[in-house]
Amino acid sequence: MNKATNSQSPVMLRLEREALLALCRRVLTHHGFSAEQAETLGVTLVAAQLDASHSHGLYRLLGIIDTVRQGGAVPDAEPEVEDVAPGVVRVDAGGGFSPCAFERGMPRLVEKARSNGIALMAINRCVHATALWVELERLTAEGLVAIACNPTQAYVAPYGGKEPLLGTNPVAFGWPRPGAEPFIFDFATSAIARGDIELHRREGKAIPEDWGIDRHGEACNDPAEVLEHGAMSPFGEHKGSALALMVELIAGPLIGDLLSIESSEHDAGRQGLPYHGELIIALDPVRISGAGSAAHMARAERLFEAVLGQGARLPSQRRYRERAASLAQGAELPAALVEEIEALLD
Repeated sequence: MNKATNSQSPVMLRLEREALLALCRRVLTHHGFSAEQAETLGVTLVAAQLDASHSHGLYRLLGIIDTVRQGGAVPDAEPEVEDVAPGVVRVDAGGGFSPCAFERGMPRLVEKARSNGIALMAINRCVHATALWVELERLTAEGLVAIACNPTQAYVAPYGGKEPLLGTNPVAFGWPRPGAEPFIFDFATSAIARGDIELHRREGKAIPEDWGIDRHGEACNDPAEVLEHGAMSPFGEHKGSALALMVELIAGPLIGDLLSIESSEHDAGRQGLPYHGELIIALDPVRISGAGSAAHMARAERLFEAVLGQGARLPSQRRYRERAASLAQGAELPAALVEEIEALLD
């Protein structure tokens, strides 16, 4: 554990991957998580921390444990996998966290995608607190193209509205690249992830006014007002709002699960993490385009090279760079946060 200090910044620590995992395991098992639930959730949180995604890293342990303490999640849930149709697999998470349900269902999803060319996995009755890109990297490593999305709770006002109705509703896409890191994006359909606004509140910082509105529907830079009385804003005005509605529908009623507003009703004021469903779609290039698949996939590299050739960057490039640095030097996180997390062991 190395300290990285700055006279004008909080004291920061650097922890290696195994130390981060060990901390996650200790905290989660201390609060009743089964070994499988603790491992799958810990691996996902650590992956985000290594990529310097602070809003989805170990900070999330605070909300996870609070949700469990309030009865909003089942820490030792046993996900059940159901073979629904040739191209459909369903996983009942049983009120547990999504990473374990994904792990249980992934082998069947991959098998079905390779058999049919496309397959869908519906995860039902799960609590979600982590990044989607971690799951998509697992699928791109299998040579599959993948899409994932999920509702959350009613945090976001639709464009032109004033009341929270939609979730932050992330959408993620993964494309395998032989010999290179996969092309992956993972972003909320809100102007920013809710966790980023929470971090601004913790640090006493104002937020950009286009991130949310106050209780009167006016642009607001106070994170507490946005989180407690106002609403978050969609990105891209009506475009982000429409994408959020799409996610509500295809990862809610289509798979027999909750809308974000229904998830908020289920929460019943506990302010716990979202309880809902998740939709994952996997496509097999080999099955779809046949013997010429490798050549067709290689043509995509022309597009990526052209983007980079203009001086632009590809999504995930920053994360991959941060990951390499974290694996070499340890991941950085505030000492105060580590103390809060260790206090969960009391």
